Amino acid sequence: MSYGVKLAVWGDYALFTRPELKVERVSYDCLTPSAARGILEAIFWHPGLKWCIDRIKVCKPIKYANIRRNEVGVKAEKTQIAQAMTADKPIAIITSEEIQQRAAMVLKDVQYVIEAHFEMTAKASPSDNPAKFAEMFKRRARKGQCFHHPYLGCREFPCHFALVEDDAAYPSCYAGESRSLGMMLYDMDYSDLANIRPMFFRAELQDGIMDVQDCEVYR
Repeated sequence: MSYGVKLAVWGDYALFTRPELKVERVSYDCLTPSAARGILEAIFWHPGLKWCIDRIKVCKPIKYANIRRNEVGVKAEKTQIAQAMTADKPIAIITSEEIQQRAAMVLKDVQYVIEAHFEMTAKASPSDNPAKFAEMFKRRARKGQCFHHPYLGCREFPCHFALVEDDAAYPSCYAGESRSLGMMLYDMDYSDLANIRPMFFRAELQDGIMDVQDCEVYR
């Protein structure tokens, strides 16, 4: 059995990075399903449930802004970490010495409604049940509680959230329109931990709503 929830999220800026553009970041046109799942998990996560995104409603016009961000230009390699563990020596990246300034094309003044459901997993205990989890999520969303503050693609772009009690309070800004958003990241495939692969789908907005519940996924 699955239980559905609706959550409104909004913020000043968002950056849902396209993986094919690695040097200077460029955002997708709207919230991706994987980012939406991350927001829900930030509010309520439990090993006994799995979040599944159904639809994403775009409530504010898609607008871009160009900014410059400080990023660390290097990363710790797997071999370096293994050598440090073997030699029992510390490893560190001095961020003040490795900072690089890069351009980014981000979204600004965004608002979405996430429609999702969760399914129980094999890790649920005998005392767990869907009705209890659904009520726990709704209570936390109403109170603004979270395990860590959710963000819109990058941690420097925090998002506000509220449980949707009335759909009319969050109308789509693209009602009556349809547009293609091209190929978009759906999620990551963790079925083989030795070969984690991205999954994509053809994103389309119909009346400002991106339906991902039954989309065809490409690996």
